[in-house]
Amino acid sequence: MDTPICDFVREYHKNDPLRLHMPGHKGIPVLGMEQLDITEIDGADSLYEASGIIAQSEKNAGMLFGCPTFYSTEGSSQCIRAMLYLAHLYARLKGKKPIIAAGRNVHKTFLTAVAMLDMDVCWLYPKNHVSYLSCELSADELDSYLKQMIDKPTAVYLTNPDYLGNMSDIRAMAEVCHRHDVLLIVDNAHGAYLKFLPESMHPIDLGADLCCDSAHKTLPVLTGGAYLHLSSSLDDIICKQAKNALAMFGSTSPSYLILQSLDAANPYLENYPQVLEDYIPIVDSLKNKLLEHGFRLYGSEPMKLTIYAKSYGYTGTQIAELLQRHNIMPEFSDQDYLVLMLSPEIGADGIQQLEQALLEIPPKPAIVQTPPIFSPGERALTIRKAMLSASEILPSEQCLGRIVAVPAVGCPPAVPILICGEKIDSHALSCFSYYEIKECCVVKE
Repeated sequence: MDTPICDFVREYHKNDPLRLHMPGHKGIPVLGMEQLDITEIDGADSLYEASGIIAQSEKNAGMLFGCPTFYSTEGSSQCIRAMLYLAHLYARLKGKKPIIAAGRNVHKTFLTAVAMLDMDVCWLYPKNHVSYLSCELSADELDSYLKQMIDKPTAVYLTNPDYLGNMSDIRAMAEVCHRHDVLLIVDNAHGAYLKFLPESMHPIDLGADLCCDSAHKTLPVLTGGAYLHLSSSLDDIICKQAKNALAMFGSTSPSYLILQSLDAANPYLENYPQVLEDYIPIVDSLKNKLLEHGFRLYGSEPMKLTIYAKSYGYTGTQIAELLQRHNIMPEFSDQDYLVLMLSPEIGADGIQQLEQALLEIPPKPAIVQTPPIFSPGERALTIRKAMLSASEILPSEQCLGRIVAVPAVGCPPAVPILICGEKIDSHALSCFSYYEIKECCVVKE
């Protein structure tokens, strides 16, 4: 598989032209990485009007994933907004009101997209809603929910895998959605590698209509590199609007460094199924040893290691601090969980280093404190009206009864506890205190 973007940029650098175009560094290595950083010069193609080297590279990626695939240099956030725009367009084509039924554990980018597009959201809650980071909805629950709706949604929107590594039965979910003539949209930001498992678990292969992958999260791609995937069975009118959808929310100056990393990944990924097949047993061996040692693991995602720390006598943050003493940097930790994202790129030695560090930690009596049970807030305003209202930032303890304007959560994990437009009640304040959220952005009174 060729690498047309990388080839063009390297040849351009080799010719050493006088660069009288953007970027301002002109290819001079003042900082050290400028030589391969270019813009949309003649021959370099244009991301949102691709017909040359970018189009060819995207075609290569599409061959790998088996579906129409488009690049983003602004992560899955750009793709999430594009997917919701396409769902909005789909609703209009069908003469329907644009309504999205979404699992509650959405990334906060979903909320900004809903606000910009002025879409209605119906939140999906499973029977056992344990953590705000998860929404383990079953296909039967989804089917019951859709049967009860008078105005069916345009699409169902799910986050899979979720931040903690839980995975839904996407095949069954897709069958339910299509039976009700509803699109299935999947935020697969943490699961780009699922395509390359011995048996693909990628949402598009399991029946999803639209899907985004953060290539940079689980594949060897620079931060910001992502994919928007469309099912081959999707309406052709929608497919032809994919580039416009991305352009609507993306910079007109996409990073060619990120594009090159997406391009260079294509030939690398041709052999990735074998790489994963060889590496997963090493990861499974680690997980089994941790279980035997008394650790409690959470989630089913193959390449994510999530530890429920309190059963071992620690908070997730405490174990993270112990790992950092061994020069091991986790993805995320809080009172309950430690999230570690694994990859074949760290090799067997990396797994051995992690195993040794974790097994050195002595078990202690379990911490019995449990997190506040998740409870949605009372809706007072639409997401759009709340997000576009004048707002102020106050200490969380002063926000009882106030309306959330912007979600009080950082990234990671970027999953909001309360949604824009919901009232902050005493239960929410307990959650904010537990998760150490010190300030809230609320609608100004």
